[in-house]
Amino acid sequence: MALPWVRLDTAFPRNPKVLAMLAERDGYRAAFVYLCGLAYAGEQGTDGFIPRYALPLLHGRPRDAEALTRHRLWHEQRGGAGWTVNDWASFQQSTAETAERARRAQESARKAACRRWHDNGCACWKEETA
Repeated sequence: MALPWVRLDTAFPRNPKVLAMLAERDGYRAAFVYLCGLAYAGEQGTDGFIPRYALPLLHGRPRDAEALTRHRLWHEQRGGAGWTVNDWASFQQSTAETAERARRAQESARKAACRRWHDNGCACWKEETA
């Protein structure tokens, strides 16, 4: 399930890995690819995985992925399938957590609608209070 947004640490611009990458040629471009990678992984519900075929969709080049890997912002996956975002689970909700949160919200909305539109004799009201 897609995330409606991703978290970005407010200290991101001062992260030593980012600062080292920015000091290199095209470092700003690689930093932009990193941010696009966060958005892609959140939108696609990949729990931080960036498939190799998606790199052009992130406005990235192999050179940018190499910089992100070298500075340990991404980790290359075995077999060359793609990369994972470093510490994704520390900052973002997992796909399972997002799905469970959406399920709870939908159930809460269903119960609220039942309370509003049906009386206490309604079958769904009895189901809800049981």
